[in-house]
Amino acid sequence: MDDLKRAKRDWEATTVAKVISRFPERRERFETLSGLPLERIYTPADVETDYLADLGFPGQYPFTRGVQPTMYRGRLWTMRQYAGYATAEESNARYKYLLSQGQTGLSIAFDLPTQIGYDADDPLAEGEVGKVGVSISSLDDMRVLFDGIPLDKVSTSMTINAPAAILLAMYVAIAKEQGVAPRLLRGTVQNDILKEYIARGTYIFPPRPSMRLVTDLFRYCAAEVPKWNTISISGYHIREAGSTAVQEVAFTLANGIAYVQAAIEAGLDVDTFGPRLSFFFNAHNDFLEEIAKFRAARRLWARIMRERFQARNPRSWRLRFHTQTAGCTLTAQQPENNVVRVTLQALAAVLGGTQSLHTNSRDEALWLPTEDSVRIALRTQQIIAHESGVANTVDPLAGSYLIEHLTDEIERRAADYIERIDGMGGALAAIEQGFIQREIANAAYRYQQAVESREQIVVGVNAYQIEEDAVNLPRLVVDPAVEARQRARLADLRARRDGARASAALSRISAAARSPDEPLMPLFIAAVEADCTLGEICAVLRREWGEYRPQTTV
Repeated sequence: MDDLKRAKRDWEATTVAKVISRFPERRERFETLSGLPLERIYTPADVETDYLADLGFPGQYPFTRGVQPTMYRGRLWTMRQYAGYATAEESNARYKYLLSQGQTGLSIAFDLPTQIGYDADDPLAEGEVGKVGVSISSLDDMRVLFDGIPLDKVSTSMTINAPAAILLAMYVAIAKEQGVAPRLLRGTVQNDILKEYIARGTYIFPPRPSMRLVTDLFRYCAAEVPKWNTISISGYHIREAGSTAVQEVAFTLANGIAYVQAAIEAGLDVDTFGPRLSFFFNAHNDFLEEIAKFRAARRLWARIMRERFQARNPRSWRLRFHTQTAGCTLTAQQPENNVVRVTLQALAAVLGGTQSLHTNSRDEALWLPTEDSVRIALRTQQIIAHESGVANTVDPLAGSYLIEHLTDEIERRAADYIERIDGMGGALAAIEQGFIQREIANAAYRYQQAVESREQIVVGVNAYQIEEDAVNLPRLVVDPAVEARQRARLADLRARRDGARASAALSRISAAARSPDEPLMPLFIAAVEADCTLGEICAVLRREWGEYRPQTTV
């Protein structure tokens, strides 16, 4: 190593210095999007790696190189395009189209009223029904959403958090109607309420009863739906809010620690629920940093689960994750450029070892994506899978001196953040103190400053602009009549259901909410089967637990 270091110094003093005297480098300092400094080159002297301890083999601790021994040589990642809009009928048609085009898993987008527990006929839902996702208020809606889609044949991801348990209850009820046992169901509910307080805002209840809902779902699925991923601990929205890659890893895993601790305190064994934890990350623009980010997150989580929580099942150590390309990087200017951005981001996710992937559509900075746009986004994944060759070997960039250096550096800095959060009393306390929110806001501000000063170039936005008229792309428009149709559907449901049965089901939920040890999931299933609506169930819980009001932070 000493010889190598001397040789590098000689190279810099002679070969490099001679070139720089004639052709200076583009800037004095190079760094990743997260601000990690980048040297001109990296050599073995820059990487202090114990191969077996720090990298190991794919499918073995610490899983740096992948959670499966053969990765994509055995099975490609799940191509799971996030979709949903307007009514259950229209979304059902979109799902069937995507499945016909080669999508291998469903990913459900819900509208804002559904996400925050209001029925489509609630006054607070006015103007938002079906706009950014599908409107689901009752088991009737869920029945239509999955009409003709056999739930024992597909894996379904539902991006739902505060009312996740209620939507899962509907899914289980529909499966039973199809004759599918809950133990055969495969999929994920996001169910990550902590990041809602941090970055996204679709919370309903205060943190502590919300955590009860999370762990109650853990318990139910461990016993009844063993193939279901009970949570998708999400860094995606943290990154969309402006965090760096390091913060995305740190805050996501800190939230994961909080969920594991809460489940243990609720009496669950870590190896009972640990294997079904999953994660959700962003694939951003800094190609090499993103690949290293995924590898660092895998290794750090494996160490946390084995060393901190004493998990003994190797499946509990594995960080399995879904990835979505970065919506925040898409531009309304020259939207065709977004196809290139998404391709690079998707390739980084694959090289980083993702288990499933959503690729954003070119027009999402403007409106909900059209059918043509989502097909291009899906084809992007299929071309990477079948034409690029990157899926033919496991962790192909391992051993790159830069990749290994960045993996080590991201892990080290993320671990430092987690130590600071532990010192505050954990993620929940750090959120209540506003620490995580301030760190993200500061990072977002620094990035925006870099864009406005043109230190960070965004093609088509602050450089390489063109004169553009109105964007000449087809547009998906949600019919305003959707809201009226959903209101009418709910009125009909309430008129024909057994009112006494529905009222009794809601009363049982109210009593259970006051008893901290009473299981809630079976009561939710009984309630939706009695045609209680999402809004009615959430209203009961609002009365018992109250609503969360964020503290003002400076």
